[in-house]
Amino acid sequence: MADKVKVLVVGLGNMGRSHASAYHRNPGFEIVGLMSRSIKSATIPDELKGYPLFEDFDAALLATKPNAVSINSWPNSHAEYAIKAMEASAHVFMEKPIATNNEDAERVVATARAKNRKLVLGYILRVHPSWMKFTELAQTLGKPLVMRLNLNQQSGGPTYDWHKNLIDSLPPIVDCGVHYVDVMCQMTGAKPVRVHGIGAKLWAEADKQNYGHLHVEFDDGSVGWYEAGWGPMMSEVAYFVKDVVGPKGAVSI
Repeated sequence: MADKVKVLVVGLGNMGRSHASAYHRNPGFEIVGLMSRSIKSATIPDELKGYPLFEDFDAALLATKPNAVSINSWPNSHAEYAIKAMEASAHVFMEKPIATNNEDAERVVATARAKNRKLVLGYILRVHPSWMKFTELAQTLGKPLVMRLNLNQQSGGPTYDWHKNLIDSLPPIVDCGVHYVDVMCQMTGAKPVRVHGIGAKLWAEADKQNYGHLHVEFDDGSVGWYEAGWGPMMSEVAYFVKDVVGPKGAVSI
């Protein structure tokens, strides 16, 4: 049997706990540490208790010497952690987005190439059965396609702080938009040639714009629209639209 992959899991939010649980149950992996800047106040699931805990990323990397690092922290830490991990000879899995700006994203990719490290991004919609079928059906509708997608979320209760903390890293149009532009590219098989986006800041307590929408034009004539908004003021009317129209009909999810 091949040696187990020694993995350091970074971030213990929804996605971090999910990935850590999967590594815990997968015989091909060995968790060598769990790291979170708020580890002292984090709730550790019973199945993950007993693993070494770290509050500082550099200390965790030095102490555990992992083969791979799973990065599931706030987006504004992704590029820094990924580059440090690869410079320490570890492969990297990270939740999207790769970074919060183009320059940092290019630095991450350049480091992966220079160090010959694997860099994998978690684009769940590429492997989700419902979305795979949605994409397959959209590809039968002819060209050009009109793609209307949105995901607005009203922030209340436990999601209030979660959404606010995410917006402190980057706007929702980027956080979720990377998924849906990727889906548009899969549906059309075409290249984007023009992108236009606008946004607004409706949430005084948030650091960045909490609402935005973008329009994408593709080289086959297809067009896509994506809208995202988080906050306690967001409407719950038509908050989840996933609709594709082509010359031969339409499909929705």
